[in-house]
This record gives sequence, structure tokens and C-alpha cells, in this order.
Amino acid sequence: MKKDSSVKLWYLACVGAIILIIMMVTASVLQIGNQLATIHPYVSYGFYVLAVLLTYFLLVRPIVIILWSPSFSIDTTLDKNPKKTYSVFKVVAKRLLDNNDLTQAEKEEIKNAMGDAHKLRDALNHAYNHHIKKKMNAKIREHAKTVMISTAISQNGRLDFITVIVVNVRMIKDLVVMCGFRPSYRNLAKLVVNVFTTALIAEGLENIKIQDVLPQSTMNMLGEIPLIKPVMSSVVEGISNALLTLRIGIVTRKYLFDDAEDLTKEKIRFGALLEAAKHLPMVIADGLMIFPNAVFNMFKPKAKKLEDLDEAK
Repeated sequence: MKKDSSVKLWYLACVGAIILIIMMVTASVLQIGNQLATIHPYVSYGFYVLAVLLTYFLLVRPIVIILWSPSFSIDTTLDKNPKKTYSVFKVVAKRLLDNNDLTQAEKEEIKNAMGDAHKLRDALNHAYNHHIKKKMNAKIREHAKTVMISTAISQNGRLDFITVIVVNVRMIKDLVVMCGFRPSYRNLAKLVVNVFTTALIAEGLENIKIQDVLPQSTMNMLGEIPLIKPVMSSVVEGISNALLTLRIGIVTRKYLFDDAEDLTKEKIRFGALLEAAKHLPMVIADGLMIFPNAVFNMFKPKAKKLEDLDEAK
């Protein structure tokens, strides 16, 4: 009875989060549309059409793909009697064979095992734990880097909110497609709440003050480096959002790979945060290779004007 109440609570929280996301995104679109209407009504109409198309391709379509995928767990592949889940094995195997995330040798191994439940179980187990897991980690880092760069460059809290929602939903969709199945509805509800909470944090980080994060001695040292102080707050904001995105990606992978009894809420939170911290340096290293160029490009027009003034003199 207690377990049923917990599941219903997660479902209600998920529905509430989705309603709030829709309301906040709609409010932002209407606000921008009203501003564009002052230019010309057709400009706002065009923006609304674009917003609907983007919402479909960036949010609705990924969500539909997630929901239509079969529910499955890698833990099932360890079942002592795989004949009970043989039909699910075959569905997942066919989905794996349709994507490009497996080597040709692994695809051949799965094809050869399609006629036997035990062999197919072992082939899927090997493919997921020796190859796809690495691909998933790389995909999680890729989306975390996108969030880091986007929210670091953006100076708008509501835009950060929408960016985090879109990128995290697409990340979950990519992980589901890569595996060929989705987590249970209960765990999907938990993921929706996690994504919404992360997006709210991203929106709140817009007002972060770097002096509240770093000690004064560090601030004094940074003050001697040209252009670094105005950039640091944005970098810290981007890194924070990247860490939260890494955590959501890792939690998603854990739901997909092991939905067993020992996967408690405490283990998920602690383990995901520790693993996210391990991946974060790689994300920061990749992101900082792109981020400075994007930031310093902002100053190029000003530099160009100075050059023109010098030439005029």
C-alpha cells in the first residue's frame, strides 16, 4: 500500500512539473510575441509558428519517442529463466540492430543469437556492459557540455530554464534510443521532476555573484587578469548546470541498466553525484576550448570600432 502511494505521488509530481513547464514556456513565448507585435503583427505570428515547430521537434517528438519505447532493464538480462522475457529481448535486439552504436561484430553476435533465449540474453548483456555503456557516458558528457556553453553565454534566466529542459529531454531520448528501451513510468516521473528542478536551479543561477562563491584572495588575483571577472560568473553558472545535467544523465543510465532492488534512492543520489564529479573535468576541459572564443567574439565589434577610430585619427 505504501509503495502504491509513493508511485502515485511521483506521478502527481510529474504531472505538476509538466504543467508548470508548459505554463512557464508559454508565458515566455507570449511575452516575446507581444514585444514583436509592436514591430508588426505578422512578425509575432511568424514567431508563434516558429515556437510551435521548435516545441514539437525539440520537446514533443523526443518525449513521444521515449514513451513509445518498450520498458526494459538490463537487470532483466540476468534473469535465470530468460524464456519469460524472450519476446522483449527480441524487440530490444531489433532496435539495437537498427542504430549505429554497435560494431559490426557485435551486431553479428546478436543476429546469430536471435533464435535462442539464453544466447540472446548473453549477447545483449555483453553489448550493453562492454560497449553501449561507454557510448552513453560520452553522450551524457556531450549534452552536459552543450548546457555548460549555452547557459554560460546566455544572460537570461528564463532562456537558461528552457535550454536545460530541452537539452535534458533530448539527452534522455538519446540514451533511450541508444539502449532501445526506456525506464519504467515511475522512474520516468522521477526524471521529469529532476529535470524540472534542475531547470529551476539554472534559472536562479542567473543572479549568482562570483564573490559569494570564491574567497576574496582568489577574487583579488582574478581582478588582475583582463576580462576575466565579468566572464567568471558565467563560467561558474555554466559549470554548475553541466554538473546537474551530468547527474541526470547518470541517473537515467542507472535506471536503464539496473532497476534492481538494491538501487535505493540514497544510492542513486550519492553514486550519481560522485560519478558526475568524475566526468565534470572532461566536460569543463572540452567546454573551455569553445567558451573563450564565444565570449571574446562578443568583444570583437568593440575592438573593430577602436581600430576604425585609430585609422580615422
